[in-house]
Amino acid sequence: MTETAISLLSNLEALLFVAPGTVTAAQLAEALELPVREIELALEQYAQQLVEQGRGLRLQRHHGRYQLTSAPEAAPLVERFLGLEATSRLSRAALEALAIIAYKEPVTRPQIDAIRGVNSDGVLKSLLGKGLIQEVGRAEAPGRPILYSVTQDFLQHFGLASLQELPPLEPLE
Repeated sequence: MTETAISLLSNLEALLFVAPGTVTAAQLAEALELPVREIELALEQYAQQLVEQGRGLRLQRHHGRYQLTSAPEAAPLVERFLGLEATSRLSRAALEALAIIAYKEPVTRPQIDAIRGVNSDGVLKSLLGKGLIQEVGRAEAPGRPILYSVTQDFLQHFGLASLQELPPLEPLE
């Protein structure tokens, strides 16, 4: 690896560390005065290095935004150190709705209801309240139903760097 590449990864790490929340590759590119594509490639390389080296950090990416987080395997230690309660439990209904949203986003409540076979109003309100899903617009369909997608908090809750880490869906028999 060249000295320039090491310098770029170090600079990215520093910016991600001090960022108050998620950032886009364009924001990082502007700060570093480099092309966005170069930043995206460096972010992929950095994320891979964190995993390969078994570091205590992970780079999460979701909807084109990036954030440094603690590694999921460090969660019990981090929770104990910070004096946090164990992660709140989610009901079976909440997990069903979350899975549907994660795999099919953006998705409407009627679509979720059709897959689950029951009304999902209460579950969606709960998931919105927990910050695990968000409203991302309205569908171009009769009644203009709300579209839902998962949030960065969903990724953190389940220790995922991105939705691409979800296991593939098995076809129903």
